[in-house]
Amino acid sequence: MKPVLLDTSVLVALLDRAQASHRACTETFEALLGTVVTCEAVITEACYLLRNVRGAVEAVMENIANGVVQIPFGLSGSAADVGRLMRKYADLPASFADACLIQLATELGASDILTLDSDFRVYRWGSNKPFRLLVEPK
Repeated sequence: MKPVLLDTSVLVALLDRAQASHRACTETFEALLGTVVTCEAVITEACYLLRNVRGAVEAVMENIANGVVQIPFGLSGSAADVGRLMRKYADLPASFADACLIQLATELGASDILTLDSDFRVYRWGSNKPFRLLVEPK
């Protein structure tokens, strides 16, 4: 079973009950059967966005420490590819975290993603493969 990618938007919605998509994201996340993976750029964005939500940053770290969310991505070996992706999608523009997730999808052969970012309908991984968004973007 291929892993499922986790983007910042869903991570924030999972931990911030005030988010409109909290329930949909929680239900989708709880129904997952596979491994959930992300990159450090997503964790950085999420921790920043959740800094004022009591206990949320701690929950992010706990989920990583407990293996609920895994981080198999290493920028050192993928920096050139990530830079290329950022240039390719500069018109959107693709964030650094988005480019890292696209590269991670390519490395793992994973198309399923937990995101609320509709840009992932445009982004392609591997040799022009579309993502499958598991939560409907607003």
